[in-house]
Amino acid sequence: MIRDDETLNLLLDAISRFVRERLVPAEEHVAQTDEIPADIVGEMRELGLFGLSIPEQYGGLGLTMEEEVLVAFEIARTSPCFRSLFGTNVGIGSQGLIIDGTVDQKQHYLPRLASGELIASFALTEPGSGSDAASLRTRAVRVGDHYVIDGTKRFITNAPEAGIFTVMARTNPDIKGAGGISAFIVEKGTPGLSLGKVDKKMGQRGAHTCDVIFENCRVPAQNLIGGIEGVGFKTAMKVLDKGRLHIAAICVGAAERMLDDALRYALERQQFGKPIAEFQLIQAMLADSRAEIYAARSMVLDAARRRDENEDVATLASCCKLFASEMCGRVADRAVQIHGGAGYVSEYAVERFYRDVRLFRIYEGTTQVQQLVIARDMMRNASL
Repeated sequence: MIRDDETLNLLLDAISRFVRERLVPAEEHVAQTDEIPADIVGEMRELGLFGLSIPEQYGGLGLTMEEEVLVAFEIARTSPCFRSLFGTNVGIGSQGLIIDGTVDQKQHYLPRLASGELIASFALTEPGSGSDAASLRTRAVRVGDHYVIDGTKRFITNAPEAGIFTVMARTNPDIKGAGGISAFIVEKGTPGLSLGKVDKKMGQRGAHTCDVIFENCRVPAQNLIGGIEGVGFKTAMKVLDKGRLHIAAICVGAAERMLDDALRYALERQQFGKPIAEFQLIQAMLADSRAEIYAARSMVLDAARRRDENEDVATLASCCKLFASEMCGRVADRAVQIHGGAGYVSEYAVERFYRDVRLFRIYEGTTQVQQLVIARDMMRNASL
């Protein structure tokens, strides 16, 4: 831990209070307008949420992985869209620079990401390459002191708000797999960069995604992350390992919120002359949810601590993402069931959460991709 317990607890208490007093009351407004109010975004910046994992030398809080997941547990107890706005700065939008960026790249971009002046976006997925990310077709051709990028990225989180994009593109067409892929920083407003229409999603209103289109987009060669071609996919995988732990922690916090709401409803709702919480089948759903949340929380904390100790946690991160996201889906389903008909109407937050958390089993690597990662690692170790 890089923070003493008192300082860390002050941060966690401040975030918990911000969630209760500012974000939860704004949930319905954001759901209706599809926009997070500017004053709330300003308060997020003041709390340092955009720079949670960015090193202190660049103006961030420099939290360890364990500290970051503890923060995630708290921030996830409200609509996921709030976390999504700063989540790319904390994770996939900044980590490529932190892990593999040059000194100049870090000094130029990280302070503005930490302050929230810039919103980062991570452009990997394409219309024809999602889970099979290594098959991406966006290409970057060196022309003098620039690279010319052509291609389309899809479902890119925070693209409408982004000031910079971390873009994966193929620089060597002769290498069909991951080895021919490089990572670039592309700034908003670069000629040849355009955005598609904002996607209309099942849930997570207030969190925006859209296509990012590159047509003869000229990017300075100095924006090649790390200054080396062919290592971009490795950079992406390093970023996703950390991101999977973060998302697993978000799943835990969201499940805790839904369970709290379901328990409160079960204690208040009367049927057959008594609260429905007194019926054993309701108690079974509450108990199963509590046990699964505890298991997921323990997994995430264990993997985060191991990462802080420099262990290879790629497989553990996949285990956490798989279990926590599936657990969150089960808790959402039970919470709706406990609410009964009330859970199917938008008057109660559980209806919105049920739609919001469905995404957790898809992005940052689907459940099925996590299963493949885990099984392949098991087989590889068994053959050593």
